[in-house]
Amino acid sequence: MVEFYKGHPKHLLAVDCVIFGYQEEELKLLLYPRGFEPVKGKWSLMGGFVQEPESCEEAAARVLAECTGLENIYLEQVSAFSDPAREPQVRVVSVVYYSLIRIHEQDQALVSSHGAMWWPLTRLPEVIFDHGEMIRKALLRLQQKAGYSLAGIELLPEKFTLLQLRKLYEAIYQRNFDAGNFRKKILSLELLRKTNEKNFSESRKGAYYYTVDSSLTDVETERIVKF
Repeated sequence: MVEFYKGHPKHLLAVDCVIFGYQEEELKLLLYPRGFEPVKGKWSLMGGFVQEPESCEEAAARVLAECTGLENIYLEQVSAFSDPAREPQVRVVSVVYYSLIRIHEQDQALVSSHGAMWWPLTRLPEVIFDHGEMIRKALLRLQQKAGYSLAGIELLPEKFTLLQLRKLYEAIYQRNFDAGNFRKKILSLELLRKTNEKNFSESRKGAYYYTVDSSLTDVETERIVKF
């Protein structure tokens, strides 16, 4: 069978993970100092090469587990980066994924062992190769998804107030929203269920906690709304 492919070029296949977290009302990104040449020590996305028995999705999930200790977390493909000149030494095609994790759930010792750090999206350091474009495209994909579903909800606790949800959306979109308009639009999606519990840290009267309506299917949770 290998004979059929003689004479065709061979490339390395990699995955890179744009790992988003949310902390102190800021969207953050997990970066680590690259551990090998070229550009050893420069800030990089978490990534690795796809192994023989793996799909790209499995490789991305493995990378996430190896660097954060977390499994079964939200993961979505962004794009393939295949510019022949994207790495100077060898031809590497990279399939990029973004993931959403709750920072407090990570294995802190494991993250620290990689020298990784959470950087606010508004104050990122210079990153290697085309990783800046990967981050830009991943954020755009997340913003687009937030326009028709409760994207990013994985970054909040299971119960949250509308203020907490608005702060998350402001971090995702990198801009402020009018509180009244946001409330009206997000409730118009009919994806949330109001609980009987209140958070009294936000106001004297207290703000109700909401949860995502678990009775809805994935298709039903996609309701277009423009912010």
